[in-house]
Amino acid sequence: MTRLDETLAAKLARIALGHVTREYPNKLDHVMAGPEDARGPRDLHPIFFGSFDWHSCVHSYWMLARLLRRFPGMDSAAEIRTLFETQFTPTNVEAECAYLRRPTARGFERPYGWGWLLKLAAELPSPHAEALAPLAGMMAERFLDFLPRATYPTRVGTHYNSAFAFVLAADYAAAMSHQPLAAMLRDTAARWFSEDIDCQAWEPGGDDFLSSALIEAECMRRLLPEGAFLPWIDRFLPRLAQRQPATLFCPATVSDRTDGKIAHLDGLNLSRAWCWRSLVAALPEADPRRALALETAEAHLQSALPHVAGDYMGEHWLASFAVLALEA
Repeated sequence: MTRLDETLAAKLARIALGHVTREYPNKLDHVMAGPEDARGPRDLHPIFFGSFDWHSCVHSYWMLARLLRRFPGMDSAAEIRTLFETQFTPTNVEAECAYLRRPTARGFERPYGWGWLLKLAAELPSPHAEALAPLAGMMAERFLDFLPRATYPTRVGTHYNSAFAFVLAADYAAAMSHQPLAAMLRDTAARWFSEDIDCQAWEPGGDDFLSSALIEAECMRRLLPEGAFLPWIDRFLPRLAQRQPATLFCPATVSDRTDGKIAHLDGLNLSRAWCWRSLVAALPEADPRRALALETAEAHLQSALPHVAGDYMGEHWLASFAVLALEA
C-alpha cells in the first residue's frame, strides 16, 4: 500500500513552494461594491494570494505545515519555516480578517474555504498558529452562525459540498477543544444525513473532485456517536461487499488535464482514495469490505498520483489531496 515517505513529501512540498506565492494567474472570489474595490490578489489577501485561488492557497499552506510536522528534516524545511515567518504575521492576518468583515464577503468561500482555513489553523506550528487564531476564530463563528439557518445540505462533488467542510472543521474542533463547534457539526450532520438510505451514487459528474457518497460516509464516521456508524453505513451503502454502486470502485477517466474542470477528476480519484482508506478504520477486522476498500483506494491513488504536477490547472491544488489520501 502506497504511503507517504520523506522523498515523496519533499517532492510535494516543492510543488507547493512553487505556487503559494505565485500571484498570477488568479481566479478571485471577490464582490466589488465600487470602483475602489478593483484591486489585485496580493493587495486583497496578503497571505493567501497565490496558488490560483484563495482556497487552494490555504490548503497548500496546510500541506506544507503537515509535511513539515511529519518530516522536519526534509530539504525544504528551512524554506518552509522562513515562508511561514514572512507570511503569518499579525499585520497580514488582520488584513485577511478585514476582508471577511466586508458586508459583501458574508458568503466568501463558504463552506470549502472555511473548512480548509480551520484545518490549516489546527496544523500550523507555533507561533504561526497563534498569529492565525483571529482568522480561524472568525471562520468558526461563521459555521456557528450559518448552520442553524442551513435547512438543507449541499451534496455536490465540488467546493460547496457540506460534508467535506464538516470533516475539515471537525479536525479543528477536536484539536482546539472547541466544544460548541463540535456539537454544532454533530447535530447538523445528524439532522441532514442520519436518515439517508440506499445511496445510488450518481457520480462522477464532469467536474467532481469529491465523491458525494463517500464523503458523506466519512463525515458520518467522524461525527456519529460510537457504535452508530456501522448500522448507518449498512443502510446508506448496503451493497458495498458486492461492489455496488459500481461507480465508486472505478477510478474516473481524466481526458484533458489542461482543462481546470476536467482536471478536477484527478482530485476525485485522490479524495476517493482518502475516503476509502479512512472508512477502513471503522470496519471490523473480519469485515470483507476492509480488503475491498483498501484495494479500491490503491487503484484510485495510483490513477492520480502521477499527475499531481505537470499542468497548473491541477498542479496548484492536487498535492494537498494526495497527502490526505497518503496519510489516511
